[in-house]
Amino acid sequence: MVELTQEEWLEQLQNDDNAVILDVRTDEELEEGYIPNAIHIDIYKGQGFIDEVEKLDKSKNYFVYCRSGKRSAQACLLMNQHGFDNTNNLIGGFMEWEGETTEG
Repeated sequence: MVELTQEEWLEQLQNDDNAVILDVRTDEELEEGYIPNAIHIDIYKGQGFIDEVEKLDKSKNYFVYCRSGKRSAQACLLMNQHGFDNTNNLIGGFMEWEGETTEG
């Protein structure tokens, strides 16, 4: 897992043709808006989260975020344990995100 500032996250995301954005917040938090093109899998689903993540392509580079950066860090670590080599955590999460968003 790599911890990235907002600027680093956005810059690397824009220059990565193999990138996938993963939102691990709850459905309620999703209503506040989300980063465009994000896949949503709620980390609070426990085993359900792992089951959904296992369906994802492990060769992709994952840019993961939550509300503040804590759950997404946990998600990155879980993904690493399940064979994902390239996970990037957004420091500060959606709370501090100043980039483009889509209405929830």
